[in-house]
Amino acid sequence: MRRSLLPLLPLLLLLTLASLTLGLAVGSVPVPLDQVWPALWDGTSPHALVIQELRLPRLLAAFAVGGLLAVAGALLQVLLRNPLADPYILGLSGGAAVAALLAMLAGLGSYWISGSALAGAFGSMLLVFGLARGAGSWTPTRLLLTGVVVAAAWGALISFLLAVAPEHNLRGMLFWLMGDLSHGGEWRAPLALLGLGLLLLFPFARELNLLARGEITAGSLGVQVGRLRLLIYFAASLLTAAAVTTAGSVGFVGLVVPHILRLAAGSDHRLLLPASALLGGSLLMLADTLARSVIAPQQLPVGVLTALLGAPVFLYLLRREAAR
Repeated sequence: MRRSLLPLLPLLLLLTLASLTLGLAVGSVPVPLDQVWPALWDGTSPHALVIQELRLPRLLAAFAVGGLLAVAGALLQVLLRNPLADPYILGLSGGAAVAALLAMLAGLGSYWISGSALAGAFGSMLLVFGLARGAGSWTPTRLLLTGVVVAAAWGALISFLLAVAPEHNLRGMLFWLMGDLSHGGEWRAPLALLGLGLLLLFPFARELNLLARGEITAGSLGVQVGRLRLLIYFAASLLTAAAVTTAGSVGFVGLVVPHILRLAAGSDHRLLLPASALLGGSLLMLADTLARSVIAPQQLPVGVLTALLGAPVFLYLLRREAAR
């Protein structure tokens, strides 16, 4: 790890704290900045209920989802050797969306919807892997093509469900599809999974660095390429499934964040993985703060803002790479 890159993680930690503080202060009921942190510990504060019960759980869920998507995107870009790969490219979000929309049409509660989304994501993961593997081995190219086809099929089913859905269900279904943290009070499980995933993936950072240079190079240096590819696929799928279950489909975070960090800090995964978690979480906290304050008291789906912000950033990165 180059010494000049070491200040990056402390800067991202400061960005995370600043994003959290801003998110706690801004909303339909503004809280003065000097009263934000005291209200976290003082139950008698007039702002304690708003911060402790409403904003803090939602912001922690946003941080977890952003971190999960960014880390999953970094992994899939190595696995597929494709800088355009993102956590949704293999059809996991489509499977989760179909299952979640079916639960909504059935009139089930939020826990059933989340459970259905998780089951749909894992079902799609197994379907894509099984089809890509077939009767023999699988390759990243075959996995990518299979995922794109399965994602297109899920997209057709989603369109069908929206077309036949009753009017009173459409708003909730569309918000879920565009990414919605208004019901993101459950933050413990995704945040714990993010931390556990980073701990388990960190020992493989060197192997990820070698695989990014090519399978032949990695194999010649002692990396068990087949085992590592399988680990990356299932780890990225699990992280994506947890993110989709918590907040629906939130676009561009897993695509843009690894690009930004590779430009700023290179491709050393000892730094890239924790940095992706911090930057992805910070960006989604900022996006969620905007989503619930731009037209307050009404709220926007957070996925709309990540797309609006992420698309021009990604186009700028592509333009910069082409110029180089």
